[in-house]
Amino acid sequence: MSKKRLLFAASEVYPFAKTGGLADVAHALPKALTERFDVDVVMPLYQSIDREQYAIRPIGEKFEVSMGNAAYEVQLFGCTYQEVRYRFVYSPLLCEREFLYGPPHSGYEDNALRFGIFNYALLAMMQMSEYAIAHLNDWQCALVALLLHERPEIHTRTLFTIHNLAYQGTFPSEILSDLGIDEKYFTMEGIEFYGQVSFMKAAIAYADAVTTVSPTYAKEILTEEFGCGLEGFLRAHRKKLVGILNGIDTEHFSPQNDTVLLTPYSDLKGKRINKSDYLKSVSLKGINKPLFVFIGRFTGQKGMQILIDTLPKLAGLECNVAILGEGEESYREEVEKLAHAHRNVYFHFGYDEVQSHRMYAAADFLLMPSLFEPCGLNQLIAFAYGAVPIVHHVGGLIDSVKRFEKFDPDAKNGFGIAFERPSERACLHAMAKAMDLYQDKKLYNAIVKHNMNCDFSWTESAKVYADLYDTLSR
Repeated sequence: MSKKRLLFAASEVYPFAKTGGLADVAHALPKALTERFDVDVVMPLYQSIDREQYAIRPIGEKFEVSMGNAAYEVQLFGCTYQEVRYRFVYSPLLCEREFLYGPPHSGYEDNALRFGIFNYALLAMMQMSEYAIAHLNDWQCALVALLLHERPEIHTRTLFTIHNLAYQGTFPSEILSDLGIDEKYFTMEGIEFYGQVSFMKAAIAYADAVTTVSPTYAKEILTEEFGCGLEGFLRAHRKKLVGILNGIDTEHFSPQNDTVLLTPYSDLKGKRINKSDYLKSVSLKGINKPLFVFIGRFTGQKGMQILIDTLPKLAGLECNVAILGEGEESYREEVEKLAHAHRNVYFHFGYDEVQSHRMYAAADFLLMPSLFEPCGLNQLIAFAYGAVPIVHHVGGLIDSVKRFEKFDPDAKNGFGIAFERPSERACLHAMAKAMDLYQDKKLYNAIVKHNMNCDFSWTESAKVYADLYDTLSR
């Protein structure tokens, strides 16, 4: 029996282009689905992608997409990477930019047009080839659901995943004509959002199923606190909303096979060797002191202000702190000042995949004071590398991090330190717990060993997605 064809569309996919966790999901989930589906992963061919490194070549498909009164040339490229088939959409307006979405602090003003081209190109691919399912990820792919609604002759069913509701793809209403979208859709029940156009609303309204990246976040976004203005609209469509917890690529995030580490490891002895190596490389001293790390985007969502407020007090303890990330300049300036003021704080600004792996391997604790967190992958990676996560207990962090006070060596889930309120005081209390836990070597080591042996792969979640695809395409 032939496999059903799946078009998996995302605006970024590791290793080709990455700004956040979406790229990791769009890399790992399709790999886990290939046993049951014939998968094409589709993304834009940004100018930053190294075509030679990945042997990305034209596949002989050129066409025009029409939006409004304009036509845009599109060319398709392709490659196979880690036994997964990739298709790349190239159009100059979409792809010839320094950044994926725009410079720090802002998106490109013509992002609606740029990703409109991407959506129309995806539609054209469905017209050229029969796909049973189109899995659309975040606002950059969301218009496809509406475009398919206009073309009943295309029988592809759609599943839309919300990775972060805070980024909805909202644009001035004047863009409708440039996108070639009928004004009849500009209603509260359609794509109108406080006088603007919302790409994400289009998918929530017209996709056949909507998922988000953890069960708890699926409940949270129905509330005013986390709904970002769409809570009422989501409640109206809640029957097709499902929360499925993300996994990680356990081949890529594997301390036993990680070639960027000084010593790949599967035990605490090997981890200690990597910790010593990392501390030397960044001029931090004290192998026996706990190492706290933060790895992530410098945005309000990630709890940067909490981190900045607590950092002086944490640095005053017998510990080391290492911070890696990029994002808003104001946060960068504050962290730089604190790093200069404290010898036991190291800071590197910028995205660095290799250094992040070395930090996970060295860390004793991972800091995740996120104000909200749809799922989070950092805590799952930390588990795999033997770092205990310290998290604000919200969203996917509730689903994936269980309190160490209730440690059960027979449990399937990972354990960490959780605090309830997103405040300096609560975070400091959690850090104090971490210091105490680190001194209790027997319990700390038992938790680390347990976490490293848990299964955080996509295996189970991919089965849930696959069953949902089958249900939609019957």
